Amino acid sequence: MTQLTLGKALNAGMRRALADDDKVLVMGEDIGKLGGVFRITDGLQAEFGPRRVVDTPLAESGIVGTAVGLAFRGFRPVVEIQFDGFVYPAFDQIVSQVAKLHYRTQGRVTMPLTIRIPWAGGVGAAEHHSESPEAYFVHTAGLRVVAVSNPQDAYTMLRQAIACDDPVIFLEPKRLYHAKGEVDVDADIADAAPLGLARVVREGSDVTVLTYGSHVTTALDAALAAEDEGISLEVIDLRSISPVDYAAVTASVRRTGRVVVTHEASREGGVAAEIIASVTEKCFHYLEAPPVRVTGMDIPYPPAKLERYHLPDLDRILDAVDRVMGRPNSLSEVSA
Repeated sequence: MTQLTLGKALNAGMRRALADDDKVLVMGEDIGKLGGVFRITDGLQAEFGPRRVVDTPLAESGIVGTAVGLAFRGFRPVVEIQFDGFVYPAFDQIVSQVAKLHYRTQGRVTMPLTIRIPWAGGVGAAEHHSESPEAYFVHTAGLRVVAVSNPQDAYTMLRQAIACDDPVIFLEPKRLYHAKGEVDVDADIADAAPLGLARVVREGSDVTVLTYGSHVTTALDAALAAEDEGISLEVIDLRSISPVDYAAVTASVRRTGRVVVTHEASREGGVAAEIIASVTEKCFHYLEAPPVRVTGMDIPYPPAKLERYHLPDLDRILDAVDRVMGRPNSLSEVSA
């Protein structure tokens, strides 16, 4: 095992994929000589050369469009979108072409394209640098959408995404880039949990908390705080938000009878809404209370000095736990 930050684990995952398969290419703005704005691709161009680690023009639609052609011809391109808010110029390419080519060709053409997106907020960034666009892609049939929350998953799941014949939207929580953890860099991805499986990161008996990305850490903090009050939270890292591992989710909810879903993307039409609808359909007779979601606000991402009011935090998650447990909460006076 090796201690790596999440950012270094991603770098190691790409290095391993490049070394293992000559068809793997890495593309993006300033990813070569500079090593990317977050230095996630640092050193890869020096090791593998500019024909495999390619500095591109500042044109996201052109980057993804080129990657589509390369994937069509049998390569496995890994595209970096410099920031989450910059993915929208490539949105048409992703939803109109990338997501549909396998279906359109009746399975004759695969699309082994990985689109890495430094994603979400919590880093005090400027406008367009802290977006959470995952719901757009979850809504699009033909795309896998995954989000990592720790260095081991960053290393393993990136390698799995690159090896996958489906297009993968790979979300990297930028505020966890410097978070450290143990990574087995010699692990064989054939022995790893499949890309679409959720993971129970903390077992509990009273409430199931479902989340992904950086909010796994927040949910674990909530579980520790709730324990002091005699409440046992089961925390599940979804890892994949399209498809969702509903087998793991429903097994947990049927044990606990209560569920809280949290993410920092907007509430309206968000991933939490879909998960709650599906959980209600699958677990209606097991639920002891209506599910609750804790999300970002339905506003454009706020300026850096105000983002702490937008992001789900420990207090908001614990308040949601109080609601599903029937304890006094922020809505108690309103309902009274």
